[in-house]
Order: sequence, then C-alpha cells, then structure tokens
Amino acid sequence: MNSVTSAHSVVEPSPTSKRIAGAIVILYALITMIPLVWIFLTSIKSPPDSISYPPKIFFTPTLEGYCNLLTTRTRQTPEYIAALPAPSGTCDEVTRKRNMVIAGPSNFLPRFANSLVIAFGSTFLAVSLGTLAAYGFSRFRVPLADDLLFFILSTRMMPPIAVAIPIYLMYRQLGLSDTALGMILLYTAVNVSLAVWLLKGFIDEIPREYEEAAMIDGYTRLQAFWKVVLPQATTGIAATAIFCLIFAWNEYAFAALLTSGEAQTAPPFIPTIIGEGGQDWPAVAAGTTIFLIPILVFTILLRKQLLRGITFGAVRK
Repeated sequence: MNSVTSAHSVVEPSPTSKRIAGAIVILYALITMIPLVWIFLTSIKSPPDSISYPPKIFFTPTLEGYCNLLTTRTRQTPEYIAALPAPSGTCDEVTRKRNMVIAGPSNFLPRFANSLVIAFGSTFLAVSLGTLAAYGFSRFRVPLADDLLFFILSTRMMPPIAVAIPIYLMYRQLGLSDTALGMILLYTAVNVSLAVWLLKGFIDEIPREYEEAAMIDGYTRLQAFWKVVLPQATTGIAATAIFCLIFAWNEYAFAALLTSGEAQTAPPFIPTIIGEGGQDWPAVAAGTTIFLIPILVFTILLRKQLLRGITFGAVRK
C-alpha cells in the first residue's frame, strides 16, 4: 500500500508545477491572441491611422473600415453632398465625411454566404461519408484494408498546386467551375480522407459488445449503428467536424483558381478590397474579423466535445 501511495505521489504534479504550467499556457494564449487583437484594432482605424509609422496604439475608433467593406462608394462634389437629405445611418454619415456617397452594397456578404454554404455543406458530407467508411473499416473484414486506408490518406499528401490544373480542366468540361456544388464536392473529397482516419480511431475504441448486445435484442446492424455507435462516437464526430470545417473555411488555392464570381468565397475576395490610393487595410481587417466569427462560434459551441475527442482513447481502461 505504501509503495502504491508513494508511486502515486511521484506521478501527481506539485502545486508549484501546476501554477507554472498554468502560467505558461496563459502566456502562450496571450501571445497567440496578439495578431487577432491587432487585426480587430486595424478594422476600427481610419485608413491613415492603419498605415501610420510607427503604428498607432491610441487612436480615435471609427467604423469606416466596416462601412467600406459592406458598401460601394462614389466620390461627389461637396455641393452635391450638401444638397442631399440628412444621413440615414452611420455608414452614410462616415462616407459623406470623405466627400463620397454610398452607391450600393458590396460583394462581401454574398461571398461570405458562399463560404458558409460551401464550408458547412462539405463538412457535413465529409463527416457523414467518413463516419460510414470508418465504421466499415473498423467492424468488417475489408480486403486490403491497410492498402485502402493508405491510399485514402495519400490523397492529402499532394499539394493543391500539383492537382490544380487537372481539376480545373475537369471542372471546366463538367460545368462545375464557379459553382457551389463543385466546391462542395471538391472539399468533401479532400476532407473525407481526414474524416475516415480520425473517426476510425474513435470507432475502434467503442466495444463491439455494445452492438452485439443490441442485435441480440432484435436491432438490425443499421439500427445498432444509429442508436449505439453514433451516440458513443459523438465526441469524435465533433472533433472531426471542426478540423474539416477549418480546412474548408480557410482554403484559398482551389477557391482562387476555380471560382471568380457566383461561387467565390471570402478568402480570395478579402485581399482584393481596394480603396482610394491602394489597399484598404481597415476594410481588409474588418472582413477578416467578420470571417473569423463563424469558425470561432462553432469551435466554442463544440469545445467540450473537441477536448474530449482529442483525448479520447489516450487512456485505455
């Protein structure tokens, strides 16, 4: 008993070690947050303040970057602007101070909507197909299973530029260029390999006896999969969905090559925001800030499942 107690006391970290580890984690988190905070601060600067040197830490906040991001503007004479009725909103007021008027909405919101549809659609398909494939590899004797799993994984080994031209030519022949369906299918094909490999590890950890007991009670294989395996694999599915969504949400190379208008997503659109005299950095920062929100919210909502999913199977009982 004493030996067990002494061994346990050696493994258990001391309070000082815990405090040091906590301080390191907090410091690392603060360092990684600096670029995000700087992007947000740039989004509420005026164009001159955003490119000032040395960089301004203290400045007068403005929504000009968000207004420039969400609207298109035309320059008018002071006499024309003075003859207009009172400003109808914040953006209208900010724009008139620059001797400009709002001509209409910009293309950012349609591009942002494309990102939502394509990223979440491909993530749903990749996780659904990956779950079924992972269950098959985990529970059945598949001929050449190891070779097939390696082949599936090898699809992620090629850099996008290596397959960009063949995919572009194929999509042009099939009429899938600049379509949401084409991008969803492409991102699904890329992500399904990651989903299969991640989910197979999770499903392998679920005891087969649970399914066998369910089938003895009269469940079919499909019913046992749906009512027994899926609830137990929820943490793995959530973790896999986050990783697949991050790839589809941030992907730039294929989106820049295969889309240009109707199905263009936010990543290739945001860098093209141009203001008077060059790059409109507050608008670019505003677009980046808004672009971060959905993936941040999705990750926060599934944070418990993500932490449990990452550590699932680390300790076998």
